[in-house]
Formats: sequence, C-alpha cells, structure tokens
Amino acid sequence: MNYSSRFKEEELFRIEFLELLKQERCFHRDHFPGHITGSAWIVNEDRSKVLLVHHAKLHRWLQPGGHADGEENVMNVAIREAEEETGVTGFSVLHEGIFDMDIHVIPARKEIPEHLHYDLHFLLEADDTIPLLISEESNDVQWINVKELAAFNDEPSLLRLRDKSFALK
Repeated sequence: MNYSSRFKEEELFRIEFLELLKQERCFHRDHFPGHITGSAWIVNEDRSKVLLVHHAKLHRWLQPGGHADGEENVMNVAIREAEEETGVTGFSVLHEGIFDMDIHVIPARKEIPEHLHYDLHFLLEADDTIPLLISEESNDVQWINVKELAAFNDEPSLLRLRDKSFALK
C-alpha cells in the first residue's frame, strides 16, 4: 500500500491495513473481526461545504460509504456508495488514490458481532446545487458548512478529513 500521512494515527492504521490485506477475504463484510470499507469525502467546488449523511443505524452524521462486498477497487466502492446514499452523480476525483484512512469500531447489531471497519477515504468534488436524495440507509443528507462541521460530528477522523481538504486548496 503506497500511502503516507503526516498524521501519526494514520501511519499506525497503515500498518494494520497491510496486515489485514494478507487475509484472503478482507474485502468481504463477513470477514471478522474486521473488513475493508470505502468512503467518499465530498466537497463542493470552493470547499466551503462537505456532503454528509445522517446514518440511520449509527445515528451520526458521516461521510457516505459502505462495504466493499468483494470489490478490490475501493475508490469504485466509495463512488458507488456516495451515489446510492446521496443521489449525486458526476463526481470529480480531486486526489488520486487514498486520501485518508481510518479504523473504527462498529457496534454489534442483531446477529452481527462488534467488528472493525478499515475505511479508505477518497476525496471527491460535486456540484452543491444538484438535488439530494435520502436513501433508506439514512435519515437525512445535507451539504454542511465546513466551519460548522464539529457541531454535526466532532470525531477526530472527520475533523482530520476537513483539515486535509483545506490543506489542498
């Protein structure tokens, strides 16, 4: 995995990703204790807004994303999930390759045990005037002013994504 970051937590994540990639079914949601997922950090043209969904199961504002389901091209996963969860299409890729990575715990639900998502993030741009659609996986979808992001979700991983996208301006 050709990826480096100035954020020390991401360097630790990279090591864990490399270990996971040695496992045969790491791109499948039935691989436990964790599996690879793909997410899209979507900004508008002037990078003043980010597109987030209010996740119905997790009850939090998050970037669109989801399971790879065997797909090894995780950027394609992130784009597919972003289209499904927001109704937006025609994304521009602003950063070739992985933009950010995170590992986070997903709580147990019904027959699925608590597990880890090894989440690869990709930086995309979209037109913030395109009508949004709320998917069945979400309660809401909105363009959020990046200056107000912490009021919606103050998790370090999202704030890191915000800071990294500002740095590329």
